[in-house]
Amino acid sequence: MSTHIEAKRKKGESFDALLRRFTRRMQQSGKQLDVKANRFWTKTPKKNKVHDSALRKLVKGARRAYMLKTGKVTEEDLRAKRK
Repeated sequence: MSTHIEAKRKKGESFDALLRRFTRRMQQSGKQLDVKANRFWTKTPKKNKVHDSALRKLVKGARRAYMLKTGKVTEEDLRAKRK
């Protein structure tokens, strides 16, 4: 999809009139809305990357639970680390 919109200056036309005509064309074309909608588009993460991230979270949670259960750390210690 091309975002190219053109408005050439007519003979005897003021710059304000040209600018007004150009902005009207931009609004009518809908290109501006498309560009604004896609401004912060990011690629979706790959399946393997999502899977690895989920596994890391599971391992981290299991390690945390084990350390709490064995008494190596307390809940207050873990809260203090987050801050």
